[in-house]
Amino acid sequence: MTDTEIPAKTAVLIAGGGPVGLALACELGHRGVDCLLVEKRDGSITLPRMSAVSARNMEFCRRWGIADEVRNAIWPPSHPGDFIYVDNLRGTELARIKKPTLAEWGKLDYTPEGGCQCPQIYFDPILARHAASLASVKLRYLVRLDGFEQDEGGVRAQITDVAAEAQHTIAARYLVGCDGPAGVVRKALGIGLGGRGVLARSVNIFFRSAELAALHDKGWGRIYRLVDRTGCWAELIAIDGRELWRLTVFDDVAAAEAPAAALARVAGTGFPHTILSLSTWERRDFVAERYGEGRVLIAGDAAHECSPTGGLGMHTGLEEAMNLAWKLGAMVEGWGGAHLVDTYEMERRPIAMRNVAIATRTFGAIRSIPGTGTGPADWRGDLGRMAPTEGSEQEKMDYAYDGSPICVPDAADGARASRPHGAGTAALPRATRPGACAPHAWLADGRSTLDLFGKGFTLLRFGAPAPGAAALAAAAQTRGVPFTEVAIADEAVAARYGTRLVLVRPDGHVAWRGDGIGDAAAIIDRVRGAAAPSAQDQRRPLGATAEV
Repeated sequence: MTDTEIPAKTAVLIAGGGPVGLALACELGHRGVDCLLVEKRDGSITLPRMSAVSARNMEFCRRWGIADEVRNAIWPPSHPGDFIYVDNLRGTELARIKKPTLAEWGKLDYTPEGGCQCPQIYFDPILARHAASLASVKLRYLVRLDGFEQDEGGVRAQITDVAAEAQHTIAARYLVGCDGPAGVVRKALGIGLGGRGVLARSVNIFFRSAELAALHDKGWGRIYRLVDRTGCWAELIAIDGRELWRLTVFDDVAAAEAPAAALARVAGTGFPHTILSLSTWERRDFVAERYGEGRVLIAGDAAHECSPTGGLGMHTGLEEAMNLAWKLGAMVEGWGGAHLVDTYEMERRPIAMRNVAIATRTFGAIRSIPGTGTGPADWRGDLGRMAPTEGSEQEKMDYAYDGSPICVPDAADGARASRPHGAGTAALPRATRPGACAPHAWLADGRSTLDLFGKGFTLLRFGAPAPGAAALAAAAQTRGVPFTEVAIADEAVAARYGTRLVLVRPDGHVAWRGDGIGDAAAIIDRVRGAAAPSAQDQRRPLGATAEV
């Protein structure tokens, strides 16, 4: 088959070649699951709508072996990632939230990979190259999804090869719509949206200026927030740390009519520049009412839209891709239970609601910073209350699938289940309760515990000697569930995990934990989605534990 030929069938058809669709293809490809990604555009990225990759998303890149490439793609290691608040670049520096340079990073205690600056014009091509290198992945650009039908046996999708002006029908086990807010899939399923709606009409001005950095004395930062007498009205993002910039005007579409004036307002003077792209867009707060139907699912911007403030849009979408990929893979490979794919919406939709709410809250806090004319003490106080939510990587990671029907709850979880959704807890980020992300810890050989998690379930056995788990391994083997065991004697790592046995899912979330094994078959059946959710499971609130 050539690189342009369109296959007649595939296990998973992915509609949409943005970062979420590409991430889904990467993870399916790493599992060896046959998948076809179709994208109606040519794949070129001309506007850096996304500017940074979160620590959690970088953990996925580490899993795929591309973390170093992403981290070193463009941002100079000598540049800090500071957030700098100014009235204009040649004016007064009002405040600064300091972030270290890449060169200053040491080993982090909560993740093996910190977040980094890698705008979409660089990040998407890295994902695409990696996905294309995987034997089971096929990427087809200038191919448009027109519609689909489904039944219990699969999906039949109608597509158009735009370049060849030819129509095809593709048979797939599953279809995933990563085709954005105006895509075909969600509309065809008749899925509505809930949320606060349009928050603002914003303007992006993407431009080149090698002179801008030398025009002021503020030095390099990742984001410059502009606060004048009108309040905080825009942010300037350094795209490549050299000459590419993106100015986002928060809520003033008139800036699109006079972009040079907006740039001069930022700098405090006119300066040489070339505008590369100018766009007006709606800043939204939406979450889909459902995440799919039958064998057709949605992810990314098709499932939720949020203000980019705080960097939660792509972050949430890539988490969805990781959650969905292992479940679809399990079904294609034959060991997934009948209820496994249903848990995708159960687990991920509450997290999307939580993250969209955080993004809206952060945008509102920034927009509410009073103008400089009200006195520095006033607006700096507001900044101090807002700043802790700005770019908090640990907050992004502090979520769990509490109440998930494919996670075996601890006995103490009854009290948590009785609290309303979103209630705060005193739990540390990445605690090992079932549903939480398994925590990172450095091992003696230099690896992270996250490096231990692969295509199947991983049982971590702590102690010297580590407890046996033959019954669990046997139950997994009987059901064809991929299963590995790792014995860890390091007491510091054991203390971080809390129990002597911890079963981790392929997406890095804890499925079960304990100091001994009871009914091994029941545990395996539950975590692979073979056991129907009980009435108690269905009543349990799913989602985040961090207060929003």
